[in-house]
Amino acid sequence: MPRAGLDTSAVVAAGAALADEVGLAGLTMNLLADRLGVRPPSLYKHVGSLHELRHGISVQAKREFAHQLARESVGRSGPDAVRAFADSYRHWALEHPGRYAATVPAPAAGDEEDRRVSEEALQVLLDVLAGFGLPDARVIDSARALRSALHGFVTLEGASGFKMPRDATRSFHFLIDTLIAGFQADPPDRASEG
Repeated sequence: MPRAGLDTSAVVAAGAALADEVGLAGLTMNLLADRLGVRPPSLYKHVGSLHELRHGISVQAKREFAHQLARESVGRSGPDAVRAFADSYRHWALEHPGRYAATVPAPAAGDEEDRRVSEEALQVLLDVLAGFGLPDARVIDSARALRSALHGFVTLEGASGFKMPRDATRSFHFLIDTLIAGFQADPPDRASEG
């Protein structure tokens, strides 16, 4: 019989919290069972496998991340929206490294639940960029540039990759301001691109 108070959502939530401590790659069913005070086979009554647990963490984390980003960005536009989005992104990713790692992969083909929550986060990003009045093709490029820059920065920062004496927050703000200047600039004419 399953332990009282333990259900799929509780197991996934505990797994997400543990992933933040040990890293998503370090998460195992044995560690989670120990954390919950149950035997590993008890977990399989709620999640069928480690893969299923990680999928549940991914969906939950993408939903949490999208809501956090939206909450911080709402009511803002242009550079102010990008700065709020970026600061929120950085803070959440550094506070929740295991969950953040679970948000990175794109949904698997046919995974409608993951696709829906991934699109929520994407829509927040597109809404943030809407204030720049970019043509459609530049919106996609700008979204990729912003996401890549943020991901790279928080990944390096989270791995203690910045050891130079300059404050990392100053460097982060420089990065964001540089991107904003790029969003506002006229793109170079690249006749060879389609």
